[in-house]
Amino acid sequence: MPPFDDRRAINRSASPSSSVDAFDGSRRAPAPHAAGTRGRLIFALDATMSRQPTWDAAIALQGRMFDITAKLGGLDVQLVYFRGLRECKASAFVSGGAGLDRLMSRIRVEGGNTQIGRVLAHARDEARRARTGALVFVGDAVEERVDPLCSTAGELALLGLKCFMFHEGHDRAAERAFREIARVTGGAYAAFDSSAPAKLGSLLAAAAAYAAGGTLALEGQNTAADREAARLLLSQIR
Repeated sequence: MPPFDDRRAINRSASPSSSVDAFDGSRRAPAPHAAGTRGRLIFALDATMSRQPTWDAAIALQGRMFDITAKLGGLDVQLVYFRGLRECKASAFVSGGAGLDRLMSRIRVEGGNTQIGRVLAHARDEARRARTGALVFVGDAVEERVDPLCSTAGELALLGLKCFMFHEGHDRAAERAFREIARVTGGAYAAFDSSAPAKLGSLLAAAAAYAAGGTLALEGQNTAADREAARLLLSQIR
């Protein structure tokens, strides 16, 4: 049976404290791995209507994460997205992103408010279950109070989970919030826009390299664009 099947009905999480709904079966505990052999990364997306102009390009570029980490011993990745008024869902953790490209290709943007607080709370719950090295978030806006978001980010920092906040566009309020979430967790902030969509691919690859192999893996990027992205993240990670 696949780790999730988006064609079936979505079930509520079995955990009453969970803030995020699940794809069918996705809340089952992931299979354990030997310590130090694989990293875990949560890849979260804002799928609200404002992302429409660059949505397809962003979906295509996510494959860079899995290409780079396959060479570093692999990475278990979970997809989280929000859209609409209250829809916020998570997949299972899957090895090397197998199946996530299929699922992501079926997600369509839908009008609604941001739900970053639910994403951060979900990441906290996952990090309590098993060590999770990074949360990669791609979005363009923040429509929530920033102080509660930073409070949850502080909990992530205590659990060793770093946030890589990748900001599409030029919204100043979103930039301030994303920078602060990244700073609190010891992660990194970076911006991209439609004029240079490939930059997102390099940022995703760099963040995934860190989740899979730490700073040494991040320092070992090959292409000029990937090295530039790595330097940007390394200058902020602590």
